[in-house]
Amino acid sequence: MSLISLLIALAAERYLSSSAWQFSSYYSRYHALFKRYLALGSPSKSILANSVFILVPVIACYFLLSIVDNSLIHLIVSTVILILCFGCVKTRDIYKQYLMAAFRGETTTCDMHHRQLLQDKNLPDMGFGQMLIWLNYRYFIAIMIFFVIFGAPGALFYRLLSKLNEASEDKDSEKNTTAESDVSSNEANLADTSEHTNEQQSSEDERKVSDLNQQLLFWLDWLPVRMLAFGYMLVGHFSRALPVWLENFFDVGKLPHNVLIDVAEKSEDFMIDVNDCTAEPCLLVRLAKRSLLLCFSIIALLILTGVIS
Repeated sequence: MSLISLLIALAAERYLSSSAWQFSSYYSRYHALFKRYLALGSPSKSILANSVFILVPVIACYFLLSIVDNSLIHLIVSTVILILCFGCVKTRDIYKQYLMAAFRGETTTCDMHHRQLLQDKNLPDMGFGQMLIWLNYRYFIAIMIFFVIFGAPGALFYRLLSKLNEASEDKDSEKNTTAESDVSSNEANLADTSEHTNEQQSSEDERKVSDLNQQLLFWLDWLPVRMLAFGYMLVGHFSRALPVWLENFFDVGKLPHNVLIDVAEKSEDFMIDVNDCTAEPCLLVRLAKRSLLLCFSIIALLILTGVIS
């Protein structure tokens, strides 16, 4: 069943670009309902609210699938959830716009699309191709792995957690803007100190929740990232990337995106013109596509041989 769901979802995801098939649409509605009807408030306000926000749909998904006796209905529901979790139409559109601008020689527009995607996905500064390598893992391969091991609830759990991590960027920007206005207001006319203290406490709580989500993602990504990096060596330059992979494998504290990017760049040829904005993204995207096919083939082999179900 998992293999059939993966086949259908990977084939259908590219063509189902309407908002009805986008995870972000349902996430926004769920987030608004959560804040409106639950006394816990926004999931960013406390660790309890954050945990409930993630676990409620995951548990609901688990019980929904557990009470379905019909195999066909179970397959349809699981596949629909997987397609929703796979969706990254906005990222694909920005990539296309970036390439079109690069072919026209509009480097400023390329940089704008680059910065926009970095901000939207709450990522540290990195190259455009490097970012695509990481997003390919996060929105396809990681979800595939969690779906095969934990079913649709596992894929939904990972997607919710990664979406919350993205959303923290907007909250941080709002907090910084509010803090700056508060400081200038206090300097101009002594504002209410108790209100300012409450805002500082709220900001600190949100920071703790954001740090918790990032730490949880770090450990969830730790092993899958190193497994995928090994796959990059298999579809790229194995001998050149092996020393980097071994070094990163035993570096427990290294951030997952740095591990993946370091091995990916050693697994691909980079004899390119530095002034060509399309070279690095196109090379790394081709590498990511090969690794995606390899991962799917390995998963299919494990399912067909009965190692995983």
